[in-house]
Amino acid sequence: MIGNTLGLAALALGWRRSLWSWPVQFVSGLVLFAAFFGHLTGSAGKQAVVMAVAVYGFRQWRRTGGTGGTDRIAPRFATWRERAAMLGAAALGTVAVAALFTALPKLSWDPWPDAYIFVGTIVAMYAQAKGMVEFWFAWLLVDLVGVPLNFASGYAFSGFVYVIYGALVLWGMRDWWLRSRQGQRPVLEGAPA
Repeated sequence: MIGNTLGLAALALGWRRSLWSWPVQFVSGLVLFAAFFGHLTGSAGKQAVVMAVAVYGFRQWRRTGGTGGTDRIAPRFATWRERAAMLGAAALGTVAVAALFTALPKLSWDPWPDAYIFVGTIVAMYAQAKGMVEFWFAWLLVDLVGVPLNFASGYAFSGFVYVIYGALVLWGMRDWWLRSRQGQRPVLEGAPA
C-alpha cells in the first residue's frame, strides 16, 4: 500500500514536471521491491529496473531542466524516429521478457501480461525522462493491462491505484500536451518571419 501510494505521488509530481518525481519513484520502487522480494521475483526485478530508470530520469531532468532556474522540464512530442524506436523496443522487449518469464516460471505467474507491463513501464519512464508527451500514452497502455491483471491476481489495492493512475494520466497528458504547444505560434502566409 505504501509503495503504490508513493508511486501515485511520483506520477502526480511527474504531471507537475517536478524533479522530485524521480526520488519519490525510486523510494516507491524500493518499498515495492521489499514487498515482492522472495515470493514474486519478477515483480521485484521490475522494481529494481524502475529504481535504475528513476536514477536515469533524475539525472536527465537535472541536466536538461527547465529555464529560469526551475526544476521543471519543458514537455515535447517525440520525433517519428523516437516513436518508432520506442515501439520497436516495447515489442521486442515484451517478447524477450515473456520468453524469460516462460523459461523461468518462478519469475511470473502470467508471463505475457507481466512482460508487457514490465517493458511498458520502462518505456514510459524512459519517455518521461526525455520529457516526451508520449510517456502518458505509454502509461495508459500499461494501465489497460495492469488494472484487470491486478484485480484478477487478488491485488485489489494495486488495481484500485492503477485506476487512479489512469485518471491522473489523462489529466497529465492533457497538461503536457498543451504545454508542449505553448511555444508554437502559427506563421501566416506572406508574414515576415
